[in-house]
Amino acid sequence: MPGKKRKSLLLRFLLWRTKYLSHRQFLLILSAVIGFLSGLVAVVLKNLTHFIQLLLEGELIVNYHDAFYFIFPLVGLLLTYLIIKFGVRNKIGNGIPTTLYAISQRKGLIRNFQSYASMLTAPVTVGFGGSVGLEAPTVITGAAISSNLSRIFKMNQATRTLLIGCAAAGAMSSLFKAPIAAIIFAIEIFALDLTLVSMIPLLLASVSAILTSYFFFGNDIILHYSLTDEFDITEVPFYILLGVVASVCSVYFTKIYFRLTGKFDKIGSPLFRLLIGGAGLGILVFFIPPLYGEGYDVINSLLEGDYLAALGSNLFDEYLDNFFVVVLLLAGLVVFKIIATAFTIGAGGVGGIFAPVLFMGSAMGHCFALIFNNLGVLRSPLSLSNFTLVGMAGLMAGIMHAPLTAIFLIAELTRGYDLFVPLMITAAISFAITNQFQPHSVYTMDLASRGELITHNKDQAVLTLLNINQVIEKNFVPLNINMNLGDVIKEGVVKSSRNIFPVIDDDKGFRGIILLDDLRPIMFQQNLYNEVKVSEIMQSAPEIIYLDRDRMSDVMNKFQQSTAWNLPVVKDDKYVGFVSKSKLLTAYRQKLIEVTV
Repeated sequence: MPGKKRKSLLLRFLLWRTKYLSHRQFLLILSAVIGFLSGLVAVVLKNLTHFIQLLLEGELIVNYHDAFYFIFPLVGLLLTYLIIKFGVRNKIGNGIPTTLYAISQRKGLIRNFQSYASMLTAPVTVGFGGSVGLEAPTVITGAAISSNLSRIFKMNQATRTLLIGCAAAGAMSSLFKAPIAAIIFAIEIFALDLTLVSMIPLLLASVSAILTSYFFFGNDIILHYSLTDEFDITEVPFYILLGVVASVCSVYFTKIYFRLTGKFDKIGSPLFRLLIGGAGLGILVFFIPPLYGEGYDVINSLLEGDYLAALGSNLFDEYLDNFFVVVLLLAGLVVFKIIATAFTIGAGGVGGIFAPVLFMGSAMGHCFALIFNNLGVLRSPLSLSNFTLVGMAGLMAGIMHAPLTAIFLIAELTRGYDLFVPLMITAAISFAITNQFQPHSVYTMDLASRGELITHNKDQAVLTLLNINQVIEKNFVPLNINMNLGDVIKEGVVKSSRNIFPVIDDDKGFRGIILLDDLRPIMFQQNLYNEVKVSEIMQSAPEIIYLDRDRMSDVMNKFQQSTAWNLPVVKDDKYVGFVSKSKLLTAYRQKLIEVTV
């Protein structure tokens, strides 16, 4: 009964909306609501994580520092595993790649459990010391909420995708209090079209989310820093060199991340993965305490120029007055942070790579400036804080392939644009070099390898969204290769309305085609009915579409190169059907209409 009442209320609301609100007006209202909800998700995730950290970092950490820094991450991963197994009962997946997959392969539909799964698991993973960030869990939660609201209110695919972008913008705006960078993040990462139609909803979502953040957090921000050192034109060569170093670190990050997580994926037992990853993470945190958790406190210490506070208490405390030891420890943060992140995710932890990227970038930039400042070859020392900030942008541009997000995020976090020039230099160089070795970001590499990635290339995006199974036609009459001409006339020509016939063997294996044009010269010569065999008149197909490996872009290329009007579809060497150029182009046009806001 309550369910029927809810359906009735929803139906009445939809009728009221149709009568009094245009689609555009309702879209603007919904984008603001989604921004508020995404901001609320960010607030809840942050507060839950900080609450867990406060509980753990009391007397236990103070009195038994080493032992609990080793055991806490393993406990957090175990609790996360139990929540997923007995509470969520579904694989959560990585936040942003999961969202991108839903856009490209599920028409923007995200499963209901994603609306709460990351909120239950990410704070436990990060609060207990998992070396990941909360940004991706916030994005996937907001995206799932927006996707399900879109489904309830009967929105089309294009609108659903835009509202998912609004959720992403809202999440980042609330977390970093950087509304412009949040909009650019949604556009760069989710390949949204930058038009007036999409811009206003994104703006409303971003503003709504940041207002939510101000209401709950006040002026508190993740990075507590304002620029104090001005940009010096003489430092340009060093920013160029920093861009090169950032590209090297970006390639290292991506390769290590996928190599380690790939090895974890090959381990069949989830508990065995948990034990290996948890133990590895515990050992790393035991020897390198700054790897514990997100690491924003470390970044803030580096921005203040206090590398001793950033490095924390460790086994090398007695040697921190030695410059070379400090440089090696900072370099160690860059090298081992991604290993700690991969261990956390590989073991089943829930979190993202956004915070680790900023962490590594800050350590890289700080270490870079510290090295040159101690070489004794500079007239004036490089600004440690400026290079720490620009280092973060360089690594973001390289790893996430989001140079504009990197530039505007750092600019907004520092409350000014004084570093705009060095940010542009380092981010552009890092992105350009990394793109030569890795054409896809860490978020999109898996999707791109499967041909499931949506990009800003509209033609490629539409082809990716098309489902080949929806354009396969099966009303063709197959002919057995052992038939004679009489059988072809009786079983094929008479019964078929098509002018092409697939030829198969006894095991339904595809052998070739026969065109009606090939039959016309002999089809009325009855004296040939028993003499001429199918194998004598059939021909090879100009191209074959392989269902298990050809992408839609490959299919389109085969039509273009062969100039054929129909091409056979084969799976495991068995005949499946045909794809016609006319049906393919009709489906392409329809999908283009669907995805255009």
